[in-house]
Amino acid sequence: MISRTATLGTLLRHLIETLDGAVETTYARSIPGYRPRFTPVVRALLELGPASIRGIALHAGITHSATSQTVSQMAKQGLVQLRPGGDARERIVALTADAEALIPRLRRHWAATNAAADALDRELSAPLSALLREAIDALERHPFGDRIASAAPSRPSHQDASP
Repeated sequence: MISRTATLGTLLRHLIETLDGAVETTYARSIPGYRPRFTPVVRALLELGPASIRGIALHAGITHSATSQTVSQMAKQGLVQLRPGGDARERIVALTADAEALIPRLRRHWAATNAAADALDRELSAPLSALLREAIDALERHPFGDRIASAAPSRPSHQDASP
């Protein structure tokens, strides 16, 4: 149980660990080797077809760096294949036949996960998914770093220092 005095960062980490841990456990039982972080890439490739890492990142709403790292892990597992793109730096990512074979099981898993998330939302005073979207929108308008800077006390000047 988490402390009632836990701060925002601690609460968020605990929430992610709790949710991700459960999702990871269910994947491990039904699709060994598959990780929750693969899902945004797989979903993007299902919608886009073969795509650049940049295209996947934009479509999935994750950073280029995170997408690149995830694609590398997926390639090691034989879930994606890479080929050169239009220029020397671009790589095109495509699902392998092994990944395609997992899609029916993944779709069932995603449906169960979404149903569980919907049930959780119904238990809360406000849907967590709506609050998260609202928080993300607010932080895109006014980043948290800026909020910290404006909330921090100003540094004391030499005049404010005690003798």
